[in-house]
Amino acid sequence: MDMTTKNQVLYQEKLATPEGVAACIKDGQHIFMDIALSQPKAIIEAIGQRARQGQMSGVTLSSMMDIYPMACFEPDAPEGLQGISLFCGSGARKAAKEGRCDILPGYYRDFPRIIRENREVDVFCAAVSPMDRNGYFSLGTLSSATQTMIDKADVLLLEVNEHVPYSFSAPVIHVSQVTALCENHMPLPTLKPAELDEVSLKIGELIANEVRDGSTLQLGIGAIPDAVGLALREKRNLGIHTEMFTDSMVELIQCGAVDNSRKPIHRGRSVATFAFGSQRIYDYIDHNQAIEMLPVEYVNDPAVIARHPDFVSVNAALEVDFFGQVCAESIGTNPVSGTGGQVDYVRGAVLSPGGQSFIAFPSTAKGGTVSRITSTLTPGAIVTTGKNDVDNIVTEYGIARLRGRTLRQRTESLIAIAHPKFRDELRYEAKKRNILI
Repeated sequence: MDMTTKNQVLYQEKLATPEGVAACIKDGQHIFMDIALSQPKAIIEAIGQRARQGQMSGVTLSSMMDIYPMACFEPDAPEGLQGISLFCGSGARKAAKEGRCDILPGYYRDFPRIIRENREVDVFCAAVSPMDRNGYFSLGTLSSATQTMIDKADVLLLEVNEHVPYSFSAPVIHVSQVTALCENHMPLPTLKPAELDEVSLKIGELIANEVRDGSTLQLGIGAIPDAVGLALREKRNLGIHTEMFTDSMVELIQCGAVDNSRKPIHRGRSVATFAFGSQRIYDYIDHNQAIEMLPVEYVNDPAVIARHPDFVSVNAALEVDFFGQVCAESIGTNPVSGTGGQVDYVRGAVLSPGGQSFIAFPSTAKGGTVSRITSTLTPGAIVTTGKNDVDNIVTEYGIARLRGRTLRQRTESLIAIAHPKFRDELRYEAKKRNILI
């Protein structure tokens, strides 16, 4: 029997229904899933069904940015299945607010080490590409913290999906390592394109004007990063080294603005740790050696980021105070996301020769009734990027350059880019606090 045939035999021996795969999970075990598209929808549903039927006890499911409904985050979550979120997705966000799940704080870059040293991983579940002729499945759209989870888990449960792209650099799992697998050939979820309004386009233009040819980029997700990408189409020799690979990056590659030719490392290749967006992204990744999906502890390492001259980082925030403290993950005490890689990219960009970090957001929220630039953060707000790390803050009214500036200078600069209708109030607050005289 040749190796290809042997691998096919193993595949058939381990092939089961999603319910059969979920039945491999025992009471008291800890399940881990990585971020976004690596999460296996059919297995998730089967786990939830088993838990609701009272067939699980003391099982914990840890996930990162959930994109499918998970029973452990639902209002009627079964007692036998508890949820922990490493980065609040839509389901975990509400569950955390209502006390129905737990949260594991941490920088995204640190999660592999945290998992290695501090967390039990009995079971790892993932959606993967079809098996190749050598018996390997690819995680396709990510590297993230997956290899750490694979290495630590005793049980590997896979959901094979022909729509998952094959990546040459993402983690792979050999069929001999697999405990059980099922098939679910469903199209991958996509994100709706962000609506680019006048505010986001203005902010995108302001940031793009600061970007030099040959810069390396990290862009977040949403209207403002997309607007930055749109405004960078006329630049040349740009590079990509980013946490999340997005549609705007594919556009910059295909229009010729990005060629990665001036990067000192991974020259000629775009580097990311996971991807999420449109089908265009997934098609681009498939069997493409020009993109590398690498572990988050490497991709988000500030020292690695800083090796790229003229690095440009663009991230978002919910509010910023006079000191320059950035809250990007909660509204008061209510969590809306996780820390992610923002701090690492702020630090890496600042350490990069000629590098710049931009925290960008519309000047107001709630239909223009609330200023995102505030005297103090909302009570209970989580500080994502601290005052000592912050570099540039951007709204549609301009750029406030905070690094190396005094509190008084920071306050003046921030008030100048706040919405005009809030500037008098902000100045009054600054004077009341004796920041401005």
